[in-house]
Amino acid sequence: VLAEVIKAFGAPENAQRMEEARDNACNDMGKMLQFLLPVATQIQQDVIKAYGFSSDGEGGLCPRRAGSPGAAGSSCPPPLLAGVLKFARLIKSYESQDPEIASMSGKLKAMFLPPMTLPPHGAGTGTGGVAAS
Repeated sequence: VLAEVIKAFGAPENAQRMEEARDNACNDMGKMLQFLLPVATQIQQDVIKAYGFSSDGEGGLCPRRAGSPGAAGSSCPPPLLAGVLKFARLIKSYESQDPEIASMSGKLKAMFLPPMTLPPHGAGTGTGGVAAS
């Protein structure tokens, strides 16, 4: 399933959708969440729904009250995210057990998450932060 998701991101129409979303985001993290993440989520959902990862919030992730799926103030994910989040958790649970899954998961994340740079180890911390007086 993970290989099919990665393949779906390489399909010309999806690659174009992702490129347009990246252009709209302009390397701004807030705009990435606004433009890129929904496109990436939809691409994944289109593949994983055939394997039982429902987009309607079913699957035990979160109880829903009638008429209020994904309502503001709710701790439940929006319906489209439910299946993708369940899939992501499952993949994460297998990463440490299977190097191939870990590798594919990294490839998938790199397709829609910007690279994270960490500050150099110990940078700006001195001797622990509190100066002796």
